[in-house]
Amino acid sequence: MIAAISGALADPGPDDRELLASIVGVARSIFGAAASSIFLFDRDADELVFEAVSGEGEEFLVGTRFPAHRGIAGWVVDTGESMTVDDLADSPLFAQDLAKRTRYVPNSIMAAPVVHREEILGVIQVLDPHPQSRSSIADLDLLAAFAGQAGLALHGLVRSRAARRALDLGGAEFERLAEIVRVLAELGPAQRAGGLRLVDSLHEVLSGMVR
Repeated sequence: MIAAISGALADPGPDDRELLASIVGVARSIFGAAASSIFLFDRDADELVFEAVSGEGEEFLVGTRFPAHRGIAGWVVDTGESMTVDDLADSPLFAQDLAKRTRYVPNSIMAAPVVHREEILGVIQVLDPHPQSRSSIADLDLLAAFAGQAGLALHGLVRSRAARRALDLGGAEFERLAEIVRVLAELGPAQRAGGLRLVDSLHEVLSGMVR
């Protein structure tokens, strides 16, 4: 039990950035696109955050934030629907000013919501895919399959960050609780019954704080 608590304190969760980078890299390759990216929907800030980029902008875009409800990606977040646009110049949804901030203005785009357990976590998109990929329902379904994998990775990333924030904000409290648990675990047999019930309660509290 102590080992489980210590593990929760020391290891808040896996880093899923490598998986996200792999997903956008493979998506870009399969669709013959100039770039592919994954956004995280930061609900607290009401922004979309670049979490992984392959191709144009990969050197500097990760971590960049944009308004959550503008552009094609914003439409996908709001509706939960996939979208493909062959000519962005004619699309009223396309936010060219935001595209210019990425230093790459695409002509076409495919985008799909990244969902985990019915919650929209973000958006995956491919920019300027090969012409044969732009209007095919099968290819849009394939992008949605990539979005499903991205949902697992983004969910892990969000949990990991939440755990790290809990540790950063409540490090002293965690240490005090962990010390109490260690003391209780060393009680003699006569005291152990009541003590272990308290240990279990504290373990649930600690575990809940890092979920």
